[in-house]
Amino acid sequence: MLPITFSDCFLRSESRQHFFNYMVGQFSDLERKSIEPIALAVKDGNVRALQRFVSDAPWDENNMISKYRSFVNDDLGSPDGALIFDESGFVKKGQDSIGVARQYCGTIGKVDNCQVGVFAAYVSEHGYALLDKRLFIPEQWFSDDYRARREKCNLPESATFQSKPALAVEMLKEISSEKVLPFKYVLGDSIYGVSPEFIKAVEALPGITYFVSVTKSTQCWLKRPMTIAKQYRWGGEIRTKTVLADTAGKPMSVEELGKNINDYFWYRRKVSEGSKGPIVYEFTRRRIIVSAAGLPQRTVWLLIRRTIGNDPQYSYFISNASTSTRLKVLVWLSGLRWAIEQCFEETKTDLGMDHYEVRKFTGWHHHILTCMLAHFFLWHLKIRLGKKSTIYYAVAA
Repeated sequence: MLPITFSDCFLRSESRQHFFNYMVGQFSDLERKSIEPIALAVKDGNVRALQRFVSDAPWDENNMISKYRSFVNDDLGSPDGALIFDESGFVKKGQDSIGVARQYCGTIGKVDNCQVGVFAAYVSEHGYALLDKRLFIPEQWFSDDYRARREKCNLPESATFQSKPALAVEMLKEISSEKVLPFKYVLGDSIYGVSPEFIKAVEALPGITYFVSVTKSTQCWLKRPMTIAKQYRWGGEIRTKTVLADTAGKPMSVEELGKNINDYFWYRRKVSEGSKGPIVYEFTRRRIIVSAAGLPQRTVWLLIRRTIGNDPQYSYFISNASTSTRLKVLVWLSGLRWAIEQCFEETKTDLGMDHYEVRKFTGWHHHILTCMLAHFFLWHLKIRLGKKSTIYYAVAA
């Protein structure tokens, strides 16, 4: 079904056959699902030809992505859907793969030689799927020292350094402007939660609620402090800046706030079903005013989650949800980010997303795209066959 659906996205019949063969390999029981094992396993496979197809052949990716999101909407679309942004690392040996560098790799939980992709996923009561991807190119790759590597990896000359939140914003704007997939929520970890650029982009979307992690050092007030306009002289000119009034108190960290809340105000709630039973945390929330550069900014909900036990671990989230939002809605949102982690685990474990050996910019995107298509196709089959889903998505009204 999938290869036929996307046949018009390739110029040559040979490319269509390679696309079919590559996806057959991803669905196979091969131990290693990189190009060579796939080519050797499929009928009439050719290693060199398949390598050229993945790394160099033209694909109409825009058309493929457009079709793909339409299919996701048909099977998974929901007014209560959520977009999730997160990154995943791919450990690599050597220095020749596009964007490889010593950087934090979430897959192994430490700094290592790796590539990092920024992903957008979709989750609803019907299931979950990856929607889009961007390869994060570290800033040093744009220096003169890396010119030869950029050319060898076919990095487009128009490419410029973009932070991970900037890549997420790019995907968010593209998905929302298409108006294909309905969504009500946008979720992300602390990389996005502390990014003014990302928060501003979500706030620009009418009716959309964000729910993002923040670091424990995030500064806030429980009551909006008074500010005043102060004049000062600069270069012979009189200028004005906003400063805190003398009577305004200093902001506190969300960690300080959370650890000083009495146990009476914590509520035990189940967030999902784990392999060993219900996953339960304790929660509390407060309306806070976020501090930026020492000045009060927007008023948001702060949700604090802690583990149960003698040495609780704390997590912090902020949301622009309305003041009337109930606690159970925020608790529910705190458990939704697992969906993109499931996408990563399933595509890597079952479909070889981290088995690739391509080094070029285009090759990385082609490989990841086929993994996204393959993963969704499995959801499509599951829905069509009427198999019960294990997804935990009880919408909190």
